[in-house]
This record gives sequence, structure tokens and C-alpha cells, in this order.
Amino acid sequence: MSAHDAISHPVVSRDEWLAARKELLTREKELTRLRDDLSTKRRALPWVRVDKEYVFDTPEGRKTLAALFEGRSQLIVHHFMFGPSWGAGCIGCSFTADHIEGTRIHLEHHDVSLVRVSRAPLDEIEAYRRRMGWQVTWVSSHGSNFNYDYQVSFTPEAIAQGTATYNYATANVSIEDLSGLSVFYRNTDGEIFHTYSTYGRGDELVDTTYMLLDLTPHGRNETGPHRNLMDWVKRHDEYESAT
Repeated sequence: MSAHDAISHPVVSRDEWLAARKELLTREKELTRLRDDLSTKRRALPWVRVDKEYVFDTPEGRKTLAALFEGRSQLIVHHFMFGPSWGAGCIGCSFTADHIEGTRIHLEHHDVSLVRVSRAPLDEIEAYRRRMGWQVTWVSSHGSNFNYDYQVSFTPEAIAQGTATYNYATANVSIEDLSGLSVFYRNTDGEIFHTYSTYGRGDELVDTTYMLLDLTPHGRNETGPHRNLMDWVKRHDEYESAT
């Protein structure tokens, strides 16, 4: 069924609709409370000290992980799928990047820095960033173990042997780079800690297009062969003009 097809659905009186809506509201409130509880438990997770000094290529020269905090105590890393010689960034990661781009100014005024990290060389990243019109800091981990250590990049050997670890489990991945979000904290002594990472559908909540589609009658309407955003999402400069 396409998004333009009429849908068959029960039609009731306003009073009947209101009764059904209040019943659903009870479940929505349960989910809200559960989400709040999960957020509390997430913040209570133990931390891991980052002892390795990672260095990244940036438009301002080589920078350490510590420098990416830009004087703030918290850092969110968007692991953006963009491997060497890809030519363009992942469509799904570009979808996510569109959504989080506008959060930068607000995060920075709440003691949080935001940065994208990819394995592609810096010149390829910069060309794609300019094409997309994004402003969030985007750096290259090319030549670094950063992506591998945080389990979003995989060696050809691990892929061939089926031993790659993704989303905290051994996974049969078919490409060398996948996506995720990682969070780090830097204390006043300069020590850096890894506090959280999420992969797979774990970063879906930042894709607000999904959250809005979930409110609509057709929902996400992902009925193609992939059963996910790859059935319909395009880079924002690749959609056909509306007719």
C-alpha cells in the first residue's frame, strides 16, 4: 500500500474515539515513565577510563579526543558510516545527521559538545559536509583504532570469519563500517571516560522524522525489500521535486 492509497479503518463517534484514546494514553504514560527510568539507569552505568590517546584529522589540524570536548565536560560522538573511497556518506547516517544538526547550539549551551567521526579521509568528509550544508564538527579517524575500539568498524578478516562485534554481540556484518552514538565525559583533571554507546536501532530516537511518522495513519510505511529507511529515505539533495 502506498502512502497515497485510501486506508480502510474503523470510524466511530467522538465519544467512542475519546474512550479509545484515553485507553491508549494510559499505555503512553507507562512508556514515558519507563523511558525516564531507563534514562536514570543509563546515567548510573559505570564508566570506563579512556587510557589510549586517540588523534583525529580536523580542518584545524590534528586533534586529540580531549580537544574535541572544546572545553566542555561531555561529548557525544556520532559514528557516521563513511569509509575511505566511498565517495559519499551513508544515506541512513545522513538522515540522522539532518536531524541532529539543529541540536548543536542547544547542546553546546548545556555543557555538551557534538562531533561526527568517520574513517574516510578528511578531504572526502569535507567535500560531503559542504554538499550537505552541515555545520557540526566532523573529523576523520583515518589511521586510528578509534572506530574499531568502539565497534563500529570491522576488519576484512573479522567480516570473513563472522567474528565482528556489533551492538554487544557477535554479528555477521557485510560492510566495514556501521553506525552508532557514543558518549564521553572529561573531568576537571583531564581524565576521559567512556560512559555509553548505542548501536543498531538504539540511535533511532534522534530521528525525529520517525517520531512524527509514528503519529500518522500510515506510520513509517516501510514496505519495501529492506523493511527500513533504505526503502524510501534519500539524501536531502536527492529527492525529486514535488509535483
